[in-house]
Amino acid sequence: MKIDFTIYEKYYNEFATRAKDATRINPEPEDNLRTPFQVDRDRIIHSKSFRRLKHKTQVYLNPEKDHYRTRLTHTLEVTQIARTIARCLRLNEDLVEAMALGHDLGHTPFGHIGEKILDSLNPNGFKHYEQSINVVKYLEHTPTRVGLNLTTQTLDGILNHSGNNKAHTLEGQIIKYSDRIAYINHDIDDSIRSNIIKTTDLPDYIVDTFGDRNSQRINYLVNDLVDTSYGKNEISMSTRTYKLMDELRTFMFDNVYFNPVVRQDDEKVKYIITNMYNYYKEDINRLPKSHVDIYNDECLKDKTIDDIVTDYIAGMTDSFARNTYKEIFIPKSWNI
Repeated sequence: MKIDFTIYEKYYNEFATRAKDATRINPEPEDNLRTPFQVDRDRIIHSKSFRRLKHKTQVYLNPEKDHYRTRLTHTLEVTQIARTIARCLRLNEDLVEAMALGHDLGHTPFGHIGEKILDSLNPNGFKHYEQSINVVKYLEHTPTRVGLNLTTQTLDGILNHSGNNKAHTLEGQIIKYSDRIAYINHDIDDSIRSNIIKTTDLPDYIVDTFGDRNSQRINYLVNDLVDTSYGKNEISMSTRTYKLMDELRTFMFDNVYFNPVVRQDDEKVKYIITNMYNYYKEDINRLPKSHVDIYNDECLKDKTIDDIVTDYIAGMTDSFARNTYKEIFIPKSWNI
């Protein structure tokens, strides 16, 4: 049996990305039940890198309570927001879902401080969105395939979800907005829960527009994005709403992301990552053979020792990084 995917595509608007236009760097036979973008989504969900996101920091390191976001729950919230927007705009939900699920696969342990440290250690630099591409193209290695061989459309959305980058598809442009909508609002929620800020600390003029609850703020931002983008060949917010969202993001940087309480363990994280980095770089054979063997592939021959070490550390979860440091540098008890 083979599904006729053109039935679904009749629903899309004129600017949507069609499954028939999907391309892969390494061509492969079509799946009879899934579009190429559904295949991308499934490969990401079943990857080891995706599973590790549940033990990687979003903002708060190693929270003892259950309700704080991790990199995985952040990813799921981005995906939910992005799918809602795509459905309202009659764009390709399967492509949006694949991009959203894969956008943070390259994040380091210990959140953005881990990214900052690896960026300073590796002479080639380090950006999590570039590392996400590195993960899905190469590091998710199997005996039969190098990387996940995702479509070029999904790769484009993952690469261009951050900073000043702009995706080439409308679906990819949705991810950038969804990521920001998600993290600003769930970080507010987590920060109120941890008593870093109070609801009354939020700027009154922003609360008056967006609302004073997480759901209200997200609903306002998504509605504005849909209203502004509907029927257009570009994803955008109204000028006023984008300005207010940016001011709310600035508030979060000033009061949460750079808060001394939130950042109190940064030097410890720097110490752990730096020492592990230098330890592995001094003798690359200290790395697991399964990791080093990946770079025997022809497409990875130009990788430096710094890149190989960076890839290994970036893939660690918070707990694995702590335990690995302890295993390397903390003397074991002597039992007679």
